[in-house]
Amino acid sequence: MTALRLSVDNLLTSPNEAALAEAIVEHVRATTGRRSSPAEVRSWQRSLPVLARDLADAGLHRVEMLVEYKLPLTSRRADVVLAGVHPRTGEDSYVVVELKQWSRAEPSESGEHLVIVDGMPGGEMLHPTEQVRRYCEYMSDFLGVLKGKANAVYGAAYLHNAMDLDIDGLAEQVRDESSRLFTKQRRGEFLRYLSERLSDKPGADAADRLLSSAVAPSKQLMAYASKEIREREQFTLLDEQQVAYELVMGAVGRARRADFKQVVIVTGGPGSGKSVIALSLLGELFRQGRSALHATGSQSFTQTMRRYPGRGSTRIKNLFMYFNSFTDAEQNGMDVLICDEAHRIRETSTNRFTPAVKRTGRSQLDELLAAARVPVFLLDQHQVVRPGELGTVASIEHYARTKGYDVRFVSLDEQFRCGGSRKYEQWVLRLLGLADGGPMEWDGDENFEIQLADSPQELEAFLRSKPGTARMTAGYCWPWSDPRPDDTLVNDVVIGDWARPWNVKKDRAVGDYPPSMLWASEPNGFGQVGCVYTAQGFEYDWNGVILGPDLTVRDGQLVTMREENRDPAFRSRKSVPDSDFDQLARNVYKVLLTRGMRGTVIYAVNPELRDYLANLMRTART
Repeated sequence: MTALRLSVDNLLTSPNEAALAEAIVEHVRATTGRRSSPAEVRSWQRSLPVLARDLADAGLHRVEMLVEYKLPLTSRRADVVLAGVHPRTGEDSYVVVELKQWSRAEPSESGEHLVIVDGMPGGEMLHPTEQVRRYCEYMSDFLGVLKGKANAVYGAAYLHNAMDLDIDGLAEQVRDESSRLFTKQRRGEFLRYLSERLSDKPGADAADRLLSSAVAPSKQLMAYASKEIREREQFTLLDEQQVAYELVMGAVGRARRADFKQVVIVTGGPGSGKSVIALSLLGELFRQGRSALHATGSQSFTQTMRRYPGRGSTRIKNLFMYFNSFTDAEQNGMDVLICDEAHRIRETSTNRFTPAVKRTGRSQLDELLAAARVPVFLLDQHQVVRPGELGTVASIEHYARTKGYDVRFVSLDEQFRCGGSRKYEQWVLRLLGLADGGPMEWDGDENFEIQLADSPQELEAFLRSKPGTARMTAGYCWPWSDPRPDDTLVNDVVIGDWARPWNVKKDRAVGDYPPSMLWASEPNGFGQVGCVYTAQGFEYDWNGVILGPDLTVRDGQLVTMREENRDPAFRSRKSVPDSDFDQLARNVYKVLLTRGMRGTVIYAVNPELRDYLANLMRTART
């Protein structure tokens, strides 16, 4: 875990608030690779000295302040975690403080825990006490040092610029003593709250234990999916994840009462929790007896969901459908349709096998929007990897608005729910030319490991040495043979004297090898090389990626080589022009490179590309 450690006395004696903010800016840049916004800088300059003075007035000079504390396995950061000693028990005690400069806010009708803040663009935000309560719950779930210590973590939202009347209605939504709301007017109560949980004893040891704590493995999506649907919420949704969840749940009731349709679009990169939101929604709607279905355009993903959450229950299996399942769906026939992996929406649900009588010419997007009162689209626009995939924010929004539907947006791009590294994703996007700024050197991330292998043998050995789940993937640059009659797979992916088979082509197991849709989730999937169509939508702890000969470097620029690609979808230059191929090929590698939750090892077939990467990754060799 990372945080900038500050002391109360140092903050109070520092004459230069700008220098303090600059130190935090540098800390955030070094740990995330991103630049801090002017609003963040102003917040640090104004809010942290206020908190330091409050701690001093409460007699808590020796409490340790962990600023911009990074929650384990996510990119979310708590403003401040106060680390110290509990005055009654003498045990480690922590108070998570969210500092808000809001001057006015009010409850929103869009969701139980949503608020509207004056002067804040972008619509609803999560209630600050709900935000901090979930941070505390998440830390308790994932940090070994907090296991079995129910009263070790508390939370407080401190709106130090607001009076009670400025936030009328927010206080009524406070759940319990573990996460409280304080205003400028209630500063005295805030000081008492802190004094009841922290004593004026050195907090450095408690801070050390928190920052060095072992992190529990991320909850694997499939392992918890069944309980999520059948029983209760298994995952703690954070910030915008909970905003998206509540927007949908709030829209469900309003839509039925007022014959109203609301479209919710949720965008986010790999590991940002889109599918966790989908399962949380599906589980709650299922428990409430609402009509809701989950749909994707991926056979692998849908079949995996039917296999794990749906095991032993035909009713639950039937909750998981495909995008082309709604050609004859009744208008507004269900409450919610959750379109996961919505970047895979296609022009039409028909194909060459569709009988002529069923070729209506209707777009797939129209079918999905019409099927439910609240259609929900979860997508990552950089994962469009096949010709004819149209799932973009612009296309969904445009079509919905032409129909007169209300559209709401939630971006998850600043957080990761199931592991991964925001800094690494930005590095990948810039490497592939999918984000501005050009390629940048990789200078490390203590929470995510990247290695550059000199051979495919090194890549495979690296993965075998790691605990947890691991898979190898590659660009589609080798032939893909059918299985032999004796149920063995052909070693199609040949690089020097190293050779491995692709994953099974079809949806039936071959010998001990799992069918294609279970390659990412069954243990025997390791040892075969996955392609983008089987890896997309899944995550595993350790990710090995072979950059095929269709990616190289010329004159210092990354370029794609169409003639080296074997994907049948790209054969026709008429249907897939070179410019489209270039974009799709880059998206393919973006998907492959961002499947890992704990780390990625890369091997490039092209020698020039290996040298190019070596210069960018000088600290990342196996």
